[in-house]
Amino acid sequence: MDKKKIAKVASQRYKILALILIVLAGGLVLLPKYQKQDGIKSEDLLSQSTSPERYISTDIVANKIINQEPSFILIDVRDDESFNTYSLPNAIHIPLKTLFDDASLPYLNQTQFDVIFYSNDSFLADQAWMLCTRRGYKNLRVLKGGLNNWYNTIINPKMPSENETAEAFELYSTRKASSMYFGVVYPDQIMTEGSNDTPVPKQVITVKKKKKKVAEGGC
Repeated sequence: MDKKKIAKVASQRYKILALILIVLAGGLVLLPKYQKQDGIKSEDLLSQSTSPERYISTDIVANKIINQEPSFILIDVRDDESFNTYSLPNAIHIPLKTLFDDASLPYLNQTQFDVIFYSNDSFLADQAWMLCTRRGYKNLRVLKGGLNNWYNTIINPKMPSENETAEAFELYSTRKASSMYFGVVYPDQIMTEGSNDTPVPKQVITVKKKKKKVAEGGC
């Protein structure tokens, strides 16, 4: 299957999921009051399910990991095999089928941290977001594009062409530095045999650390 067909299939999957989310949320609005469960108001669920604000970019997540920000939790909702093959640093594995197990709830139903769901794409993570949002859980996000997008933007960023903007080159430089932090080695880092030059550091981080806001309340 070529790239165009893959992109078309992925696009269809997202459209179907979006339609399901809208139908589910809209249907909840029409339910009699006595049939509604505890959790978020149906009108709010409908609004949030159609908003792109629930997504967080790979660049922001990479920045958080690099700067070791303590304010977020990464939740991998894929199956065991996928998680054991590759996962993001310090991610907690909660497969979608065990999302509401007793052992999982303390990570999801809390207000101290931002919870970021991810899967290979956004499909399973979107479902986790929807289920938890329906229960009224707070501070939930989805890694936009999942690990597929993580690979294309952070692990293997594409160098801009000569006619692209300075902003594009700056973004590439930041992403390249991020990929080096996560273990990617570039040819220009490797010393040629017999060279007397000073070795280039294996990891170079150019991402600027943001000032942390003082937490209000908390334990």
